[in-house]
Amino acid sequence: MGIEIRESPVSPQELDAMKGFVRDYLTASVEAEEEGGRMRWYPWHSAEYRYNHILNVTDLAAEIADAEGANVDVTRVAALFHDIAKLEAEQDLHAEAGARVAREYLTSRTDYPESFVEEVVNAVEAHSYEGELSDVDLETRCLMEADLLDKVGANGTALLLLRMGYEARTHMDANEMVGRVLERGEDAVERVRSDTAEGIAHQRIKRVRWFKDWLEAEIADMEPGPPEPDA
Repeated sequence: MGIEIRESPVSPQELDAMKGFVRDYLTASVEAEEEGGRMRWYPWHSAEYRYNHILNVTDLAAEIADAEGANVDVTRVAALFHDIAKLEAEQDLHAEAGARVAREYLTSRTDYPESFVEEVVNAVEAHSYEGELSDVDLETRCLMEADLLDKVGANGTALLLLRMGYEARTHMDANEMVGRVLERGEDAVERVRSDTAEGIAHQRIKRVRWFKDWLEAEIADMEPGPPEPDA
């Protein structure tokens, strides 16, 4: 029996056009809001952070999809659109809103098969599903696993340490914040289902543990001792 070869319907040029559209859409979403809306001063609520997150998830999702035998094009395109409405819709509605944007873009600017469009739209709409990942389509699962993994590891650690500055915390809280990344990583390991995603998660968690160990070794002596007794 011969091996089925499926030609990719998404060219590099079309992918670049989608990225440009997503970036411009996020920027317009921020510009349309009043200053300070939705904690815009937090970096992860900015168009720049959200776009970077989307690119990270797109690369991770494509890697997982390729290793797990999923349709890489469906997964990659869905990942590009998965958070496009994050800055203009409420958290519990952003997936549905993003699916509408993805459908409008794909039906008005491309000539992909209807089945392809439906798979992408369904993955975008389902990516916030909080149940078992084994319950969703393979492409959706790859997207969801990538979305979880972007918040784990060095990237997640850097974001939480950055958050300390915005919350006027000192370096003495760093160990606690890194501990949160570890907890998030452990939760991700429990939730992901593919061997590929689990391997990436374990690798990233290991790096965070190393960093936490170094923090504990250096910050312990800097912690204030018990108060001096009154004279």
